[in-house]
Amino acid sequence: MTARIAADPEALAPEPRVAFISDDAIDILAFAVQSLEEGRAAALITLVEIRGGAARRLGAQMVVRDDGLYCGFVSGGCTEAAVAAEAMIALAKGMDRHLLLGEGSPFFDIVLPCGGGITLAIHVLADAAVLRQALAALDRRMPVGLLYHPGKRALHLRKGEAASGWDGEWFVRAYRAKPRIVVAGTPLEVGAVARVAVAAGYETVALEGGQVPSPGDLDADTAVALLFHDVDRELPVLTAALASDAFYVGALGSRRTHAKRCGALLACGQAESVLARIKAPIGIFDKARDARALAISVVADIAHARKRLETAFNRNSHR
Repeated sequence: MTARIAADPEALAPEPRVAFISDDAIDILAFAVQSLEEGRAAALITLVEIRGGAARRLGAQMVVRDDGLYCGFVSGGCTEAAVAAEAMIALAKGMDRHLLLGEGSPFFDIVLPCGGGITLAIHVLADAAVLRQALAALDRRMPVGLLYHPGKRALHLRKGEAASGWDGEWFVRAYRAKPRIVVAGTPLEVGAVARVAVAAGYETVALEGGQVPSPGDLDADTAVALLFHDVDRELPVLTAALASDAFYVGALGSRRTHAKRCGALLACGQAESVLARIKAPIGIFDKARDARALAISVVADIAHARKRLETAFNRNSHR
């Protein structure tokens, strides 16, 4: 009788491979839900500690399935396949685990490009219920957080704004609605800005002639870009934007045009403190002479404004 040697489950595991390329948090959560609904086991990997430099911010995530498909990033792209392989081992064993890479890690052959070190929490998802709740809230443009407790292997939902980071024994991964740009003005400039915004991953709404959003349509994750060549035509949309929670309100025109704009707004009863919200001239550089240059300038300025707000919020939350 011939003895049979038990196969090593790790050796039989499929090779990790990319399902799709994205670092969008909503895309990553949606992939996890889809995978679980298809009957696949899946793990959510979260960057929970940074030592020194890192290519991604705290809270960066991946999702890995038991068949090797994965998406997301926790580093610069050079370690994700190795992380996926470790997550597949956790899935096979049905156990959460922590993984150290770079500085302080036993994996001497995995070197992070920034020279620092990171700790990843690998959580084997029990079901999709909490993730569905998070996605539903984000679809309604409400901020939420996912709270993970390593010892309890628990994942809970927290509604409202938060900063990603440790809160006692729980790691909070904060999510906001997909950033949106509402753009109005002449068709040439509006079309150019909309194309660049979509390519950069922004949800984009191009207002048609005479269309004015209500302040409630312009939430704290929305930027407003006004690209009119006539101050009188922009005033209804600008007034709505200034009454809203939009994180950015920018308007086309020279400094002389902006002085005229401010005069018109003051005549309509706007306070001078409110006028300070308007970025004019719009964009990161003055005198963009063609639509393509203007589009790049506007979208980059909006991205910079959002980055500043996120940095300030995280700093204040961790004081």
